[in-house]
Amino acid sequence: MSKQSVFLALVVLCLASGLQGRPVPEAQPPRIQLAVLLDTSGSMDGLIDQARSRIWKIVNELALARRQGHVPRLQVALYEYGQSSIPAAQGYLRRIVPLSADLDRVSEELFRLRTNGGDEYCGQVIQEAVRGLEWSPDGNDLKLIVIAGNEPFSQGGVDFRAACRAAVRDGIVVNTIFCGPREEGVRTGWKEGADLADGQYAAIDADNAPPPPSAPQDAEIARLGREINATYIAYGRQGTSGKLRQEAQDANAAAVGGAFMAERAAAKAAPVYDSSSWDLVDAEKKGLVRLEELAKDELPREMKGMSAAQRKEYVASMQKKREEMRQKVSALNAERERFLREQQKSQAAGGGLDDAVIRALRRQAERKGYAFGK
Repeated sequence: MSKQSVFLALVVLCLASGLQGRPVPEAQPPRIQLAVLLDTSGSMDGLIDQARSRIWKIVNELALARRQGHVPRLQVALYEYGQSSIPAAQGYLRRIVPLSADLDRVSEELFRLRTNGGDEYCGQVIQEAVRGLEWSPDGNDLKLIVIAGNEPFSQGGVDFRAACRAAVRDGIVVNTIFCGPREEGVRTGWKEGADLADGQYAAIDADNAPPPPSAPQDAEIARLGREINATYIAYGRQGTSGKLRQEAQDANAAAVGGAFMAERAAAKAAPVYDSSSWDLVDAEKKGLVRLEELAKDELPREMKGMSAAQRKEYVASMQKKREEMRQKVSALNAERERFLREQQKSQAAGGGLDDAVIRALRRQAERKGYAFGK
């Protein structure tokens, strides 16, 4: 063997030795980023009620999405516009939640929204969302805006055409939902805005959405959804607030009705429900923490006296319990969905906010290579 060959062999051997024991970095999961822009002017109480009550149905639909077998990471942002309590200099709009995987926080803020008459500047709120959010630079990720309202799309000093073109240049699709007669939305620019940004236009009756049908599985799914909370281990600075937020959103869903609570419970059992910012089970599973390195003041009371080995055993036991309960909820929810499909075969397609959003999201996700399971 020549000296050069020996040298090359030694280089390869050294590189291989240096890589031994190093974890191979996992590929980042695909992302679905959704910014929801809601008109909160005085006439939009019905729209806000629909957004509050149907968020978990939309989440459950996205939980079925897979790209090349991978579960996407879901991030949702929330804006309100047309709110007269916000200064005119700010365009009567504000960002409430940046793109976040904390879906309970989004639900919490939806239940805090209050309507108040104002001017609705669609072009400006779209521009703010395009410029102000941390959109993924990956062209394969799905980036969506959904804007809903009932006034002409052209109001305000920002041209909606320019805002929509800027969005689509950045790979962001804009879907528009007009709360009123379809032809009126066409005349007032809502369809044009969607067309300019590769989106979908829909018209809904914000005040007369059909209620969700109930199913025999609802009560048991809701019960399991409450019980699964016991497997969450609040830790760190966000632990207490995260746990309380989870419980509060259970209460909000239950107050709306049994079907809504079942939809929320099913969403909590889905992989897109991510509590890793405050829950030790999710955080450890994602590799965000090392249990043995956590300080005692970051741990909940029941774990403060545990050794490193006991911590691992305790978190693993909660993970196992949660997975068992998730499987039960998922199986029941599959039965629920089959029941509802049979019930709805003879009914016309729904015309609420959730149906409009789901139709748009499915179509655009499929264009990005996503498939939806049953």
